[in-house]
Amino acid sequence: MQDRPHSSELARPRPYHGVMKAEHDVVIVGGGLVGASLAIALDRLGVDTGLVEATPAGALPAVFDQRNLSFAAATVHALTALGVMQKLAHATGPIRRIHVSRRGDLGRIRLAAADYGRDAFGQVVVASDFGAALESRLGELTRFTRYRPARFVGFDDDTGETRRVRIVDDDGERVIDARLVVAADGTRSGVRAALGIGSEERDYAQTLFVARMRAERAPDGTAYERLGDDGPTALLPRGDRHFGVVHAVAREHADAVAALDDEAWRERVQQAFGWRVGRFLDSGPRSLYPAIGAVADALVAPRAVLVGNAAQTLHPIGAQGFNLGLRDALTLAELIESRLSTKIAADPGADELLAAYVARRREDRERTLGFSDGLARLTANTSPLLRPLRSLGLLALDRVPSMQGMLVGGAMGFRGDVPRLCR
Repeated sequence: MQDRPHSSELARPRPYHGVMKAEHDVVIVGGGLVGASLAIALDRLGVDTGLVEATPAGALPAVFDQRNLSFAAATVHALTALGVMQKLAHATGPIRRIHVSRRGDLGRIRLAAADYGRDAFGQVVVASDFGAALESRLGELTRFTRYRPARFVGFDDDTGETRRVRIVDDDGERVIDARLVVAADGTRSGVRAALGIGSEERDYAQTLFVARMRAERAPDGTAYERLGDDGPTALLPRGDRHFGVVHAVAREHADAVAALDDEAWRERVQQAFGWRVGRFLDSGPRSLYPAIGAVADALVAPRAVLVGNAAQTLHPIGAQGFNLGLRDALTLAELIESRLSTKIAADPGADELLAAYVARRREDRERTLGFSDGLARLTANTSPLLRPLRSLGLLALDRVPSMQGMLVGGAMGFRGDVPRLCR
């Protein structure tokens, strides 16, 4: 692996040492959860890959903070196969049961992994721990080049055989040729904009507060989703005897909630969630994020593809976002792998491969988007006319095996044509 040194280590500006060419089979823009995972998957295949990252060496991207990630079983399988889960420094929290209810409505959903012959539906991982595990795994790779800190600024005229990617770093601007460019640069994707691909933004008018909280009852493997008029309050069972809490508030109340002292904050979460884990005893620092979704108008352009949040950013209800993005990345890697012995394989940006990617991702993407967006909109609707319908829906999901099976399959990451590593 080549890693560009920071300018403070250089006597004068100079090129990337050891990199005599500025071209790769694949260039990934964005070194977050999905982009880094894709780099690891491509390295296994021997694909010459470049990774453009805004964060300098020795630091983690901002996404790797104290938020709690709910990894579906399919995601755990894939990250284990990629050698990432083994790098986690802290214990994960197994999700053995799921409990969903809505304040003021009758009915609830209760799912148990044991009823489906599984030990767990997935695992809860702290984002900072996952970031460190990814960084450790990236450090072991030998077939890719890291451009960091560097920023994507646009494209030059294409050659037809490559995309010419312009990046800027401490030494100025340079051009990298790529047979395939992967946009993994998030909701406000600069690559997506440069490709001329539009997106539909979905503002849920909520702000999400994330914290680590300790309660009278330690986590027992149950993940709770308590729905309310302002959005969900979720409790995820971490591996350190704390809960990972996500509490949504109406956007206009966010400043007031941020200003609450610890006692008032705990009381607010208590009122929103209830007493199923007893009294909340203490809370770690709070972080807040706007709940804004976005769906790209297209997934591909000539010699370019969107993955993760650049392709679709979901409301966190149901914890589907990263899991869906990882399946994007692994489907792309699998398609490249399947063509390694063919003429198309020598060109990962071939039109046929990109068309196959769109087809493979269609069912999983559409069903997951529909589930996440529909649930977010329905559960936040305060109309009293919807209350009996919501109650009937919760009762049906709790009691009808076929409906439960569909919900469980989605929760575990098994929708549509699932990448092989996920299975």
